[in-house]
Order: sequence, then structure tokens, then C-alpha cells
Amino acid sequence: MNSKKLTAKDFITIGIFTAIWFVVEFACGMLGYIHPYIVAGYAVILPIVGAVPMMLFYTKVEKFGMISIMSVLIAIIMFVTGMGFLGAPITILSGIIADFIAKSGGYKSFKKTVLSYSVFCIWVCANFFPVVVTADSYRQDLIDAGFSAEYSESLFRAINYKTIGILVVLCFIFGIIGAYIGKAVVRKHFEKAGIV
Repeated sequence: MNSKKLTAKDFITIGIFTAIWFVVEFACGMLGYIHPYIVAGYAVILPIVGAVPMMLFYTKVEKFGMISIMSVLIAIIMFVTGMGFLGAPITILSGIIADFIAKSGGYKSFKKTVLSYSVFCIWVCANFFPVVVTADSYRQDLIDAGFSAEYSESLFRAINYKTIGILVVLCFIFGIIGAYIGKAVVRKHFEKAGIV
């Protein structure tokens, strides 16, 4: 039996942790109703809040494909929940690159895990793509959904072509910070998994 081949247990693990990520993302998404700047704040909030379950997921990852598949599932979930397909390429690409980075450390290097997670977190910016790329129609969608003009204007001040680069960098930086926080919380799992 090929130990590098994904098993039913691996797929179950991927499914469980993808579901947890969705719950985290959905919960943070609800905060966006409070103020539009919180939506831009996803670049900071999600990498930190999602770090604990994701670091726990990394202790279960020993084969290439698990992180990549998670990113594909996230892209599908984002599409189904109304975020469209614009962010799918960056979501999937960030997951595949993160998978290769983790693999390069044999899934046992914490330094590579940190880098892998910070790259993975770039998918969070996929949430911003509809705002940036389809600004006019997105603005109309907000109005149709009952959001005020003030909310709409604030959102577009925070998320636009000028700020998207900054938001990507923030996702990466807070991914690094989140990885260290996550490891501190699930340290025993890291020790058990032999990740150093």
C-alpha cells in the first residue's frame, strides 16, 4: 500500500477542518455587518482566528494534496455561498503553493508550516475580489440588499485597487503571527506529531 496515497481517513480530516474553517469564516463574516472596515479587517482577523484549527490540521497533514484539496473545497464553498468565482484561482493557487511549502519540510518543519500557513491565508483576499473587480455591480447589490450609501462608500474606501496589495500583505503577515499563536495553543499536538 502506498503510504503517500490519500486515504478515507485523510479525506474525512480534510472535510472536518474545511467545515471548521467555513464556520470561522462565516462567523467573522457576520462581523462585517457592524462596519464595512471590519470587512477589510478580515485580512487580520481570519488568519488569527483561523490559526488554531489550521495549526491542528497541520499536525494531521502528512501527505501532499490535503492542503490543496482544502483550498479547492473552500473555493467551492465561497462560490456556492455567493462570493462568485473571481476569487477561486487565488484560493486554489495559495493552497497548492502552501502544500508544496509544507511538503518541502516533510510536513515536520515548523518554519515551513509557518510559511505554508501564511501563504495559505492569502486566500482570504478572495473575499475582496468581487468588491474590486465588479465594483459597480457589487455596489448595486449592496443597495439592493438594503445597505446604506454610507456603508457602501466606506467599504469601497477600504477595499479597492489601491488597497488590495496592502490587504494581501496583511494576510501574509498575520498568517505568520497566527501560526505562532496557533502552535502555542496546540503545542502538545505539535510535539506528538513531531513538528519542530
